[in-house]
Amino acid sequence: MTVLEKGNITIHTENIFPIIKKSLYTDHEIFLRELISNAVDAISKLKMASLAGEVSGEISEPEIVIAVDKDNKTLSISDNGIGMTTDEIKKYINQVAFSSAEEFIQKYQKDANELIGHFGLGFYSAFMVAKQVEIDTLSYKEGAQAVHWSCDGSPEFQLTESSRTQVGTTITLTLMDEEQEYLEPQRIRQLVKTYSDFITVPIKFENEAINKQKALWKESAQNLTDEDYLEFYRYLHPFQEDPLLWVHLNTDYPYLLNGILYFPKLRPDVDVSQGHIKLFCNQVFVNDHCEEIIPDFLMPLRGVIDSPDIPLNVSRSALTNHRTVRSIANHIAKKIADRLNSIYTETPEEYIKCWQDVGTFVKYGSLKDDKFKKQVEDILIYKTTYKAEETAPKTETETPEIQVEAEGDVWQNVEKENTENQGEFSYEKASYTTLPAYLERNKERHENRVFYCTDTNTQATYVELYKNQGLEILFMDSFIDTNYFIPFLEKEYSEVKFSRVDSELDNTLLQEDKSNEIVDPTTNKTRSEQIKELFEIALNKPQVNIKTEALKSDTPQNTPAAMVLLPEAMRRFREMMAMSQQQIMDFPEEHVLVINTTHPLIENIYQLSQGSIIQAGGDSPSAEMAKMLCQHVYDLALMAQKGLDADGMKSFVERSNQVLTRLTK
Repeated sequence: MTVLEKGNITIHTENIFPIIKKSLYTDHEIFLRELISNAVDAISKLKMASLAGEVSGEISEPEIVIAVDKDNKTLSISDNGIGMTTDEIKKYINQVAFSSAEEFIQKYQKDANELIGHFGLGFYSAFMVAKQVEIDTLSYKEGAQAVHWSCDGSPEFQLTESSRTQVGTTITLTLMDEEQEYLEPQRIRQLVKTYSDFITVPIKFENEAINKQKALWKESAQNLTDEDYLEFYRYLHPFQEDPLLWVHLNTDYPYLLNGILYFPKLRPDVDVSQGHIKLFCNQVFVNDHCEEIIPDFLMPLRGVIDSPDIPLNVSRSALTNHRTVRSIANHIAKKIADRLNSIYTETPEEYIKCWQDVGTFVKYGSLKDDKFKKQVEDILIYKTTYKAEETAPKTETETPEIQVEAEGDVWQNVEKENTENQGEFSYEKASYTTLPAYLERNKERHENRVFYCTDTNTQATYVELYKNQGLEILFMDSFIDTNYFIPFLEKEYSEVKFSRVDSELDNTLLQEDKSNEIVDPTTNKTRSEQIKELFEIALNKPQVNIKTEALKSDTPQNTPAAMVLLPEAMRRFREMMAMSQQQIMDFPEEHVLVINTTHPLIENIYQLSQGSIIQAGGDSPSAEMAKMLCQHVYDLALMAQKGLDADGMKSFVERSNQVLTRLTK
């Protein structure tokens, strides 16, 4: 291959400026953030130089001053930082994208996190809103001459002497006509609060500091109270309910990361699919769309994350895809899991309150993230029909156990007052349990079998039947339980069978005594067979599988006369198909109708049918009544399962009127 020519690619400022002004930053307002950040860096550099013994005398208290002049359409940002010499202006201002922060760090061997800027483009964001930018600066160095620099946004600049006498820098922007909003005091205050509120240097405007300055996430958690965290949440999210829990992030390896994350009380207006985390870099706000850094199962989290190690694009406005981002996401998930484990162990009552909002997301995380699953698998709890009996209170004669602490030679009661209070409350007493505890508690009655309920309204009758026979039911009534989590648990507990209370009737619920099943000599059929035949004829629905069972009960009239069952495998298949087609599952035509032969109503219908006389013109009135009552019993069973459609409800109302009319003759 013949090489025709070799050389260096040349970039001209004529090409760079339009890119900076039009394309580099998505929002024009970002210019104030960048100029304030540069001012903070200048102040930090002066402090470093002073600590290195390069500054003679005391340095003044750091401050940044913003001023507007509406008459001249100018906005200025002043600092009392390190300042610049003529050579530094030429090097750091005239050479686009040459960041002085990098060189300064190398010179003083300081941590990069003490300085904000690393790209060197922040200053040029001023040209998005200004038709002219001027710099007045005086370096801290002995004998330095103050310098004035000006540029109208073209590649040409002018460098002259300045009359400035104070060490530091002032950037003055003559705003374009269409950018006059940045002369309004309220707009300035709003931008400072949004982007620079937590910068430690006071930002003064109209003779007062307008930034909060204190970043709570930079404080030690040991020095903060619950009220401190709650006040900060209320500051970030005014007019919201207090959060359920929070986590204070503070790590310095393998990346520097600080932050406070809150799990909010969920409300209808909380969009759990959108992130609410504010991302900061050295206490400078970057954006509030950092979904990449939060696992999707923790999207409801709110609060702040601050890290100089999170890779940002060149305009510091968005995250770049990087393994550090994924690592931080994993770290956040672990910290949330640790916090939940802590609450689960130390304050069960609070954990139960949190679980009502947090539980769905913890389950979702278990499905999505194997590491997270292992961290929370022991603290997954479920509402249950079981409730532990209250234990007798401790008598005064009982002596609390005493032990010696391993180190420090300090004596302590194992049963401190707060521990005793916690001991009075348990998950079982509040009718909550873990799955392993459920299986252990019920292994004698139904080993490796879990009975569960997904709808407390439609399945209330079934739950009551199980409870009356001493069988424990778990309530798994969220969307994620029904469609995803139960199949997930079946994989985790492969030997365990999960049965919804309306899928089949456990043998424990049924009478085994068949002594009353006397065969009718005229038909050679048992009473149960006759009842089944009666309902089959009355309903005339071949797709309905009719069964007769005798339900156990001391008060048969309190049990249901009939129940509709939806076999587990068939129901799940239909639910899966409906979900895949994004449709609402219709009530299946194929289902099981269980007739309770011990119920007085069924006995009365049976006797009514036995006493009927077939007439030449058709069924007798008693036979017609028996048939209508069979249909009525079936409709009631369907209604309990929300299985009646519009036509079925219409027929039920009409038949109810007919039955009541006949009964009142």
